[in-house]
Amino acid sequence: MELEKQIQADMVSAIKAKEAVRLAALRGIKAAILLAKTSEGANGEVSDADIVKIIGKLVKQRKESAEIYAQQGRQELAENELAEAAAMEVYLPKQLSEAEVEAELQKIIAETGASKMSDMGKVMGVATKRLAGQADGKLISTLVKKLLS
Repeated sequence: MELEKQIQADMVSAIKAKEAVRLAALRGIKAAILLAKTSEGANGEVSDADIVKIIGKLVKQRKESAEIYAQQGRQELAENELAEAAAMEVYLPKQLSEAEVEAELQKIIAETGASKMSDMGKVMGVATKRLAGQADGKLISTLVKKLLS
């Protein structure tokens, strides 16, 4: 709940400072949190870990949208999406580098005893839990495939 309070306080400061892009990003986060709170089974509570997952998802959406806008030649929209993503990333844990993710995956492969591609599911299950919020799922998947092949 601390993260939610921090986001609320940052919204107030963004309003006072007239930071339109940051405010839009924070409002997007706030809306997603409210949606999660009112969803079935949430009983009105959302943990900080859940909020981090929500923010990660929103950042990924913004980056994908920016990529599409850039492909269509709509650079001003792409820049806005990337600016919102950057404003949201402040609330995410530090992202691991590719080398750090690969080192962690090698430890997980050793722990699970995985040796072939058919063991990828075991490795991915452990890796996605352990590296949640610290690495992109696509990167994890790519590196697991590389290490197991």
